[in-house]
Amino acid sequence: MDHTKRDKYNAASVVEGDINISPARREWLQNEVSEETKELLEKDAKYFMHQSMSTPCLDVLQSCEGSHMISVSGKKYLDFHGNNVHQIGFSHPKLIARLTEQLQNLTFSTRRYANTTAIKFAEKLTSFTPKGLNRILLTPNGSSAIGIALKLARAITGKHKVISFWDSFHGASLDAISVGGEAVFQEHMGPLSPGVERIPPPITYRGIFERNEDKALEYLQYVLEKDPQIGAFLAETIRNTDVQIPSKKFWKAARDLCTKHGVLLILDEIPIAFGRTGTMFAYELFDIEPDILCLGKGLGGGIVPQAAIVTREEYNKFAHISLGHYTHEKSPLGSMAGLTLLEVLEEENILQKVKEDQEFMRKALNKMHRRYSLIGDVRGVGLLWGIELVTDRITKEKATSEAEEIMYECLKQGLSFKVSKGNVLQLSPPLTITREELEKALEILNEAFLKTNAIA
Repeated sequence: MDHTKRDKYNAASVVEGDINISPARREWLQNEVSEETKELLEKDAKYFMHQSMSTPCLDVLQSCEGSHMISVSGKKYLDFHGNNVHQIGFSHPKLIARLTEQLQNLTFSTRRYANTTAIKFAEKLTSFTPKGLNRILLTPNGSSAIGIALKLARAITGKHKVISFWDSFHGASLDAISVGGEAVFQEHMGPLSPGVERIPPPITYRGIFERNEDKALEYLQYVLEKDPQIGAFLAETIRNTDVQIPSKKFWKAARDLCTKHGVLLILDEIPIAFGRTGTMFAYELFDIEPDILCLGKGLGGGIVPQAAIVTREEYNKFAHISLGHYTHEKSPLGSMAGLTLLEVLEEENILQKVKEDQEFMRKALNKMHRRYSLIGDVRGVGLLWGIELVTDRITKEKATSEAEEIMYECLKQGLSFKVSKGNVLQLSPPLTITREELEKALEILNEAFLKTNAIA
């Protein structure tokens, strides 16, 4: 491949994922799917709103199980994306059985009535959080969990201003994109919620604070000292999209700054909690505690939409206002999914497995880094990894065309993953994935790199 040829996409269009309107996508749809699939995809494109990173779709799925999804034409994909909901894989048999049992009993819980399943779920969830971090509200999706957290922070502090990071993602609703930092979600949206102060994130590869977290901390401290109206600091503990991992030093110092200035620390772990990092929650890696924890995605076991916030006992003092009040708040099905997820993680010793898989992935991906000049950086923890592609390791120019080429080559061979920031291959497999499946995925990835002539 000619690495001097660059695709000329708008910079904002590649800020989050692969480009579903690119020539490569059109070529894929023309050459790599069956006639039956083409007809179905045409209907899909006819009825569903088109949007970035979505329609037109790649394929039409028939079923999913374990680490795989299977298309209507019988093609199997190892799913290293899964929308971050597949911690226990797809269609886990225990979860299917428990949800089937729940469907035969209580299917909906009308407001003002409790249900045993939701109570057991709340009890189980808070058994994993630190003492005092034991009050929860449930909601069907992560964006709503962020909204609840922001409302609760205003009620607690009496302040409406929030600090967040540029390039962060906290959901797609209007309030969530207001505190998020990705341009693709804010285009055409006009005035957003006021009072959001965005600061550059601490990242280890590229960016104005590259390998200098002290400067990032200075910036955070400066803003907190200048604006006493800030009531909350909302951040992803680890940035999921392109796998940016701050140090323990950064997070402990940031936690101390929040405490000093009376600012609530809201940690968004919607995509990365429940074992993805080898710990139940990512904040455990940094020896800190949040004031409000936002959870979702995998909490529903990859079947039922389920999210939650967990907060401190002393903040349970707003019975006179509605912080969540969602129709499916204490969903028996969502609660059963969450309860079963947590049980499976324990019963199958998933956290220990992820720690072992982490070392396997680290060695394999570092070997690829040494071998392929196209790889500028490899970073990750647990079963969350990012491979950043560059055309030159000195200038660090993003290899966007090459990232897309590798993605489609992997899709042809049955490996699906997400491209983030235009040039980062994000690998997020099910936590239940077998070692054989991991090896197969890396074999496919290596073959794709070889086809780009990327050897150093």
